[in-house]
Amino acid sequence: MDTRYAICGVRDIPNRRSKGFHLLRRDGKGMEKPWPILIVRWDRKLYGYVNVCPHQGVNLDWEPGQFLDPNGTHVICGKHGSRFDVSTGECIEGPCLNARLEKVRLSVMDGDICVSGVELVEADEPA
Repeated sequence: MDTRYAICGVRDIPNRRSKGFHLLRRDGKGMEKPWPILIVRWDRKLYGYVNVCPHQGVNLDWEPGQFLDPNGTHVICGKHGSRFDVSTGECIEGPCLNARLEKVRLSVMDGDICVSGVELVEADEPA
């Protein structure tokens, strides 16, 4: 069975907005690694991506926690201005044209947005 980790409530992200999260995951060797992600709520759909631009590996936020362009229609890289389709993560403009953001597997359970497909380090685990 695939473990799901509740990240936030669906209602914690307003419609047509995004929110970033700083999580820790375990890699294949059991080491803890930072795992910054962003979630976009678009009407009844949720899209999750790792918060890393494929161009140079920088975080996407143009201001802390701000991922969408001024029109609120695309994810944008704050460093290079690359624009990404919200629903596919494909770069449609900028230096990484046609590259894609790494998707994060999301589901909704009891009104909470959950991630799966990774092993997260939970807050109550000893460091």
